[in-house]
Amino acid sequence: MATIQPMSRIISISDLPWEERQAGVKRKLLWEDPATQRRAMMFSMNRSEPSAQRLPHRHLGDELVFVIEGALSDEFGTITAGNMGYRPNGCVHSVTTQHGATVLAILTGTTEPATERGNAPPSELFALHELPWVETGPGVRQKRIWEDKAGERRAILGRFEPGATLPPHRHVGDELIFLIEGSNADESGVVATGNMNYRPNGCVHSVTTQHGATVLAVVWGRTEPV
Repeated sequence: MATIQPMSRIISISDLPWEERQAGVKRKLLWEDPATQRRAMMFSMNRSEPSAQRLPHRHLGDELVFVIEGALSDEFGTITAGNMGYRPNGCVHSVTTQHGATVLAILTGTTEPATERGNAPPSELFALHELPWVETGPGVRQKRIWEDKAGERRAILGRFEPGATLPPHRHVGDELIFLIEGSNADESGVVATGNMNYRPNGCVHSVTTQHGATVLAVVWGRTEPV
């Protein structure tokens, strides 16, 4: 009997409800995998609410954050719109915003309240405009933002020129894509600006873009041609 290949899943973020976390802070759960304690969240922090902050906490697992609009600060610096931060396992920090922020967060594990920083590792900031573009195929470029070689994980900024394609390939591991601008499509349909696409382990698909696209990809594993 033929094996049914899993398809990618389009996540329409605007259709998902906001959940009030505390005064001035809302979140949306976009995707989760309970078995690995991985999830994707969107947070909105209101600039007019003084309590719109995350009190000191420790990361039991790690987190990648992409600031969609506004700016987000902790004790180690400020992440402005279009840039990223990484909070490693054990990192202790608090989070504030002066003028408001909308943030995409990819988390593994949980957090717990903390009061002492001690020798905890600091969070990191990535200014994406400072990273070089690398040509990876006809009409396709990448910026390699972050990588965990031991865990086969990485974060990539990808740029597809109008008409660019990725030929059929299989995901060995899984991947989350966030469309920063433009749109792309695969066999599941069109992923528009501001939405996500989840490519599960074993997914076989091709990717096209008619008018161009800029995407943020968080990858676990690798791909192989089919």
